[in-house]
Amino acid sequence: MSGTSLDGIDAAIVETNGLDVAVPGAALGVPYDAETRAMLRAALADAQTVAAGAPVPYSIRDAERRLTEAHAAAVKSLLSKTGLAPEDVALIGFHGQTILHRPEQRWTWQIGDGALLARLTGIDVVNDFRSADVKAGGEGAPLVPLYHAALLRNAAGIAPPVVMVNIGGVANVSYVSGDTILAFDTGPGNAPIDDWAQRHTGTPMDEGGVLARAGQVNDGILSRMLDNQYFARMPPKSLDRMDFGMDSVSGLSAEDGAATLTAFTAAAISKAREHFPEPATTWIVCGGGRHNRALMDQLRARVNAPVLAAEDAGWNGDFIEAEGFAYLAVRSLRGLSLSLPTTTGVAQAVTGGKIHQK
Repeated sequence: MSGTSLDGIDAAIVETNGLDVAVPGAALGVPYDAETRAMLRAALADAQTVAAGAPVPYSIRDAERRLTEAHAAAVKSLLSKTGLAPEDVALIGFHGQTILHRPEQRWTWQIGDGALLARLTGIDVVNDFRSADVKAGGEGAPLVPLYHAALLRNAAGIAPPVVMVNIGGVANVSYVSGDTILAFDTGPGNAPIDDWAQRHTGTPMDEGGVLARAGQVNDGILSRMLDNQYFARMPPKSLDRMDFGMDSVSGLSAEDGAATLTAFTAAAISKAREHFPEPATTWIVCGGGRHNRALMDQLRARVNAPVLAAEDAGWNGDFIEAEGFAYLAVRSLRGLSLSLPTTTGVAQAVTGGKIHQK
């Protein structure tokens, strides 16, 4: 998994039948070097100017190859760590990097060469998980809720309804209660905070929320940021990484801007409650955002329920999305659904993904 935070690759091993058995195994994270991160940022920017069906710019094709090679190296590192050989692994779920997400145009774009990854690793690959859903009229995101539900079925001591919150570059929620799975993107996640930190401190993120904790939230600006029709729109709904930026806080100090953007992310997540059938008993947070103490503090202050990190439920919160795409790869291979009307808004449950043999 390479998410919208652009921080690196998460690789994880899962034993699964794509249904009710999902046993997470070893995992590792591989940070992107500065050059790769810059190439991906450039690809994001260039994708905004590409029309559907137009030739792909060299910068994006170059970034795709770099991304694919980095994923191959991550797979090989994980195999080395675990002592597994390529023939011990049935399948790789390769999400790729989202550089454009426009479901209203029935277009979502994840770069990543599945055929090349299969050749480089010697393992069959499933990629392009989102296109089928979008072409069928769905939002194409979020896709991991089915894995969230599989984890929660085996979780002890957590009574439904439960909300799983993933805070990557974009934040999303999965509301799970029995057979009911409701999911949608809530708003910005780490992306505006990361971009703000990059601009003002030269570091790719506000590590631990230190910058935000040194500042004050500008409540007037926060109120205006929350006055956005997206939050009132009924789910399912999804976002592109670039849909919420940092322009609204451009006049603030580095610390106050970080504090206000962090509060905005937390407030947007908490507003998801307006769309739940009934209040959740517990919120469980995964993704890189849970490491941001300022963000977690803001979320706990706004949600009228316990807010746990994934580790409190016995999971590794850094790798749930990577595990999720391994799970979805097996579902794709078996022709099972990857999305539901209540998770992406597609008219009926659809499968997806493309298989590339080694």
